Amino acid sequence: SVFMSQPSLLELDPGICICGDTHGQYHDLLRLFEMGGFPPASNYLFLGDYVDRSRQSVETIVLLLCYKVRYPEFFFLLRGNHESATLNRIYGFYDECKRRFSVKLWRIFGDCFNCMPLAAIVADKILCMHGGLSPELDQIGLIRDLDRPTEVPEHGLLCDLLWSDPDPFISGWGSNMRGISYTFGHDVIQEFLRKHDLDLIVRAHQVVEDGYTKRTSFSTHSKLHAHSLPRPAAFVSSYESMSTWSAPARSQRRAYRSYSKSSSRSYRSRSVSAAVHP
Repeated sequence: SVFMSQPSLLELDPGICICGDTHGQYHDLLRLFEMGGFPPASNYLFLGDYVDRSRQSVETIVLLLCYKVRYPEFFFLLRGNHESATLNRIYGFYDECKRRFSVKLWRIFGDCFNCMPLAAIVADKILCMHGGLSPELDQIGLIRDLDRPTEVPEHGLLCDLLWSDPDPFISGWGSNMRGISYTFGHDVIQEFLRKHDLDLIVRAHQVVEDGYTKRTSFSTHSKLHAHSLPRPAAFVSSYESMSTWSAPARSQRRAYRSYSKSSSRSYRSRSVSAAVHP
């Protein structure tokens, strides 16, 4: 009910920590909170993939959901491609729930995942999602119109938001080696940001060696890729990363806002810091 009370496309104020995949690494999730401040001292936006590939997916997702329920206007969880019964049935979450608790619990989590929001806009200028862009995303408002609860389909806008990947070596749209969704080039990013008057796209979904990477098409048109695991999937040596998006001092800490287009605020002073721990 908490997820369904907020739209599929969240509209958030600056002053928020953005984190990538956690994939069941509970103790590393605690490190992120130690680094950025435990809620409600700091506002958070997580970009999905909370389960699978590690041994403490249940602890990880339960802690995140507890924070969401306790602080619904300060703490936000987007859906990742692993928040899908089709995928987490294979990559560990199902087995963990069955071994430690019950299959019924896994199904309950699945019902919860089907209600999660799919993207967020921070300060009217930063678009965040787990995966990437879609050739069907002609208007950002289309994300807001996506129905929930829903399973992740094999194609279409919702699928692409959770599955697509950037490719620096192509122009336009290309096939994805994952066997699902698309890849997209810098020209697609540039045109999308120009068309929708955005400054940045922040996404997760892929391992990056230093925990985050920034790829720039032009000086004001770029994409930031964050991955929060220090050891993704226990195979790749990486770093823990969290990006903090701040704004001028405000008397109000609330991050979530629901407003009409006529009351939309301008995005003024911005500072970006990426905290990286080995």
